[in-house]
Amino acid sequence: MTSPPLPRPVTTPTPAAARSGRPGLPRVTELRLSAFAGHRGTGLPLGALTLIAGPSGSGKTSALRAYEALARLGGGAELGEAFPEPGACVPERARADAQARRGFRIGCTADGPEGPVRLEVAVQAEPELRIVGERLTADGQVLLETALRDPRRRAVQAAWHTAGATPVTRAPLPDDRLGTALLPLRVAGKTPGQRKVLAAAEQMVVALRSVFPCDPRPERMREPVPTGSGRLLGGCDNLADVLWRTRSECGRRHALLVDAVRAGCAGPVTDLLAEPYATGLVRAVLDRGDGARTELRRLGDGELRYAALALVLLTGPGVLETDVPGEVPAALRTLTVLADGLDRALDPAQRTQLLRLAARMCERGHIRLVGAVSDASWAAEVTGVTVVHLNRD
Repeated sequence: MTSPPLPRPVTTPTPAAARSGRPGLPRVTELRLSAFAGHRGTGLPLGALTLIAGPSGSGKTSALRAYEALARLGGGAELGEAFPEPGACVPERARADAQARRGFRIGCTADGPEGPVRLEVAVQAEPELRIVGERLTADGQVLLETALRDPRRRAVQAAWHTAGATPVTRAPLPDDRLGTALLPLRVAGKTPGQRKVLAAAEQMVVALRSVFPCDPRPERMREPVPTGSGRLLGGCDNLADVLWRTRSECGRRHALLVDAVRAGCAGPVTDLLAEPYATGLVRAVLDRGDGARTELRRLGDGELRYAALALVLLTGPGVLETDVPGEVPAALRTLTVLADGLDRALDPAQRTQLLRLAARMCERGHIRLVGAVSDASWAAEVTGVTVVHLNRD
């Protein structure tokens, strides 16, 4: 059996908005959903700050899930961890072949010192979850290509560029891992061709790693929480525990957070802090400046989501619950926040203030943000925003 064909490399210019941030830093500049959930041939240009806009059912959430899955694979995760519900990723009208096989295809482009590097991945979801094809290209040259040759074996046949005495090296790779992420362990780097493969693979992996999917859940943020690692969860359930840590560790960032909360919450705000509640528990409160304190559980959903998202934008991998690649120098790391329903429960003033804060942090290269919103017309007044519009059809 041969794998489903992957699209041939196409050289496309990188959008100017996607080149913002720190020059040369590896970053994902395009997400491609060739055949994924409700998407067919969808390409999403990604800048430092991107809003994916569209009505319910247009595929905003599935686009973020595809990005998160690629990030997990880039970090070395197994296929089942990246796609816990693979059947939901298969296009609804995709027809099974004679062996009852169906699947999906996704990919991305990572820009950086090596120029644009493209990754395409074909995944079989049924009857067994496995990678059946992968291609890594740069400058129109295929650097890695894999294909499933024998469905009885849990491996794909891989070929990568060598440009030495042997032009191509062939070897089996596991069918449940991203081959690109495995190349640094397999390629010696002795020839110019091998070094080119390594550089392209490392650029892709560095660009994909350190992703923080974030969707604050106000109903989980109102109760006291145990003190723990001080690393913020994706649902921001442990906001009070994180405030307990960050307020003492970084006064400058905390002051910026207080300024942001003051702009987005009702009434006077002089501080946002955590205080002991019971043995091993802390709760978050707003200091009103006149001796009065308001527990965060009394705030509205919009105020809680706004405060949590502002905290995310003002912190980093050391505070957020992300995979921190120890082998990658801190100066080369990127943190991409994936925020589904970015504007959910926010009033017009809150969403504008939050987007302005995001624009400032993204411009500095501190983070990259990809947020899903139902309508992005309100974002026109904020500079530095890339808007991608999706339609139901």
